[in-house]
Amino acid sequence: MKKSNPYGYLTDRLSDLDQQQRLRSLIPRIARGTRIVEPDGTELVNFGGNDYLGFASEPVRKGHFDTLRGSGASALVCGWTAEHQRLAETIADFESTEAAVVFPSGFVACSGTTATLAEEGDLILSDRLNHASLIDGCRMSKAECMVYPHLSFEYVADVLRKKRQQYQRVWIVTDGVFSMDGHVAPLRELAQLAAEYNSQLIVDEAHGTGVLGANGTGVCEALGVKEQVAIRIGTLSKAIGGQGGFVAGPKVVIDYLINRCRTLIYSTSLAPASVLAALAAFELVRDEPGRRHHVCSLAQRLRGRLSIHVDETESGVPIIPILIGSDADAIKLSSQLRAKGFFVPAIRPPTVPEGTARLRVSLSAAHTEQMVDELADAIHGFLHSQN
Repeated sequence: MKKSNPYGYLTDRLSDLDQQQRLRSLIPRIARGTRIVEPDGTELVNFGGNDYLGFASEPVRKGHFDTLRGSGASALVCGWTAEHQRLAETIADFESTEAAVVFPSGFVACSGTTATLAEEGDLILSDRLNHASLIDGCRMSKAECMVYPHLSFEYVADVLRKKRQQYQRVWIVTDGVFSMDGHVAPLRELAQLAAEYNSQLIVDEAHGTGVLGANGTGVCEALGVKEQVAIRIGTLSKAIGGQGGFVAGPKVVIDYLINRCRTLIYSTSLAPASVLAALAAFELVRDEPGRRHHVCSLAQRLRGRLSIHVDETESGVPIIPILIGSDADAIKLSSQLRAKGFFVPAIRPPTVPEGTARLRVSLSAAHTEQMVDELADAIHGFLHSQN
C-alpha cells in the first residue's frame, strides 16, 4: 500500500495562503534604536513595534545579573525569587491594588486568568475584537461565552438586563486599548453596568500601561474608573520594554490564580534578567513622565496630519491604523513606505476582519517629530495617488 504524505494538507493550506497574499514568514532583523536593519542591509525607521516609551532599545540602567541565567523552575516550585516578589509588589503599588502576580508572558496572563476565574454556570461577555489571548481564555473556560459587537456597551446592557439572573457570575472581558485599531474601550459605561448588575469587569491594559493616565497606569486611570475595575491584566513587553505579563487585583484573586491558574502553575517563571529589566523600567515610568507625554504628543500630531478624528483619550494612543481594505493594497503601501525608509507592517486577516487590511503605525517616545512628519508625507503621497 502506497504511503500518503501525512502533511500534504498543510502544503495545500500554505499554498492557499500564498495565493491570498497572506503567507507569513519569520524575518531576522537587527534592532538599532528607532531603526531596524533588514537581512539585505536596508535600514528603516521602525514604526512597527510596541516599544512605546523607548525602553526596549536602551540598556538596563540598574542591576547586575547574568543574562544567560534562567529562573530554573515554575514559580511554585523554586522559580519565584526575591526579585520576582519585589516586581509583584512594585506592580501592585503602581496599580494601587492589594496584590499582583507575574507571568512569563502577557498572553498566558490573559488566557489563564480568564479561563481560571470564569467557571461553569458563569457567563463571559467578550468584545468581538479582543486580543487572541483573551479569546483563547474564553474558549478554555467552562463558562458560557457571548461575543458582543465591538465597543457596544448597549449590547452588554441588553444582555445583562435580560439574562443576568440566569448565571451565577458574569464577567465582562475587554481590551482597554485595542491593538489593531487604537480604539479605547467604553470603560465608564461598562464599569457602571458591572456595578448595576453585580458583574465583574476584567480589563487587559497591555497597550495602556506606561502610556495613558496621569501616572501612566493605563486607560482605566485615564477614564477615571481605576477603582471600579478590580482585576487588571498587563504586559511587560510593550511600554515596559521587556518581557512577561502580570495580573493586579484583590489579594484573594491573586492567591486563587497562584493556586489554580494552569498557565502560571505549569510555566517556567519569568527569567531574572527580564524581572530586573522590568523593575528598572517601572522606575523610569515614574521618574520620566516626559516620555509618555512625548509619545502621546506624537500620536496626536500624526492623527492631525492624517485628519484622523477621535476623542481626547484615544488621540494619545500610539497605535494609528491606516485602513486600506484589500490585502494587496495594504502590502503595496507597506512596500512603498519601505522604499522611502519606513517599516510599517501590513496587517491582514485573520489578524483583522476580512476587507479591513491596514497598516498599523506604532509610535515610540524614541521617535522625533521629523520622523513622524516624514511618515505622514509619505502616506499622504500614496493615498492621493490612489484617488
